[in-house]
Amino acid sequence: MHLLTRYLLAQYTRHFLTLTVGFAALYLLIDFFEKYDHFIDAGKPASLVVQFFLLNIPFIIDQLSPILILLSGVVTLGLLNHNNELLALKATGIPLRRIIRPILIGSLIAAGLFLTAAQTILPKTIATTNDIWHEQVRGKVPLGIFRNGRYYYKGKEGFYSFQWPVKEKMIFKDFSYSTWDENYNVKSMVVASFADWVPPRWILKEGQITTKEDGAFHVRSYRLIDYEFPEDPEDFLIPEYESAEQSLTDLFFDIGRKETVSERLEARVEAYSRLSYLLLGLPLLLLGLPILMFSYQKWGKDLSIAIPISCFMAFAAWGIWGALQTFAKAGYLPPLSAAVAVHLVFSAIGVYLLRKLDS
Repeated sequence: MHLLTRYLLAQYTRHFLTLTVGFAALYLLIDFFEKYDHFIDAGKPASLVVQFFLLNIPFIIDQLSPILILLSGVVTLGLLNHNNELLALKATGIPLRRIIRPILIGSLIAAGLFLTAAQTILPKTIATTNDIWHEQVRGKVPLGIFRNGRYYYKGKEGFYSFQWPVKEKMIFKDFSYSTWDENYNVKSMVVASFADWVPPRWILKEGQITTKEDGAFHVRSYRLIDYEFPEDPEDFLIPEYESAEQSLTDLFFDIGRKETVSERLEARVEAYSRLSYLLLGLPLLLLGLPILMFSYQKWGKDLSIAIPISCFMAFAAWGIWGALQTFAKAGYLPPLSAAVAVHLVFSAIGVYLLRKLDS
């Protein structure tokens, strides 16, 4: 490996590790003060607190991955310019594209590490932190499971089964609720094509109510009725960051397991957006590096200007990216287009500006 490449990779790695530790520590500190009282109120030992926050570090780093890749590259190139190393390298005839190549290689390695962590580490750590926070601290126990496109929940008196096409709406499809006697025989069953939760009541549409009296079953059909169940939808706990408990391959395999069009669309958006978020730092860096150089030319050798500009660009990219995912979930954009639009636009602009600087 060329000496210059080794040197710049070492600089990028050092700044990447420093920024990762700094941002993760700040995030942990804020999170600690927000959640520590809940652990105390629940009477949990200090060992559980330490375990929770240590296992939460991979998720924190995952969420910060785009800004870490961007700032690591910006700081590396910015310090080279600040220390006149960049000027010396260019004076020897080394083109700018050759200088920034090791930085791009470092960012690719960092993105690969984030992808590996999302596939192998995050599903386990997030599942454990969800268990600690929801069950052991908040006292909420998941009442059921999700299998083959349907949710199954055990309530106080009976069992629920339904599809939930749109998580943001309390409308459940192919809904059923059954109760059982001590011998595990069905006592009653309520089925509905749709069950809407309109607080504080349930509205059932197009279904049947089956009850058992004197050993015989009686069936009553209905088109629209109000019904009272022991549980509300709020009792159906869905673990926080549920999709993050799945690996990247599980997210893509989950698309084929969905039964309805809306469920497949949502799963496809979730899979594409998860992958595109982990790679979002690369186009941000491609655009951030020429912006850094232009800021130096206009305002001088001061990272206090370049870093805020880079952070503003990152937040703008996050906002645009998030809006595109929302449009994709609503069906206004193809999931793949929403996932790659920011990457393509930012990368194209960044490459154009870098070539202009290198000419």
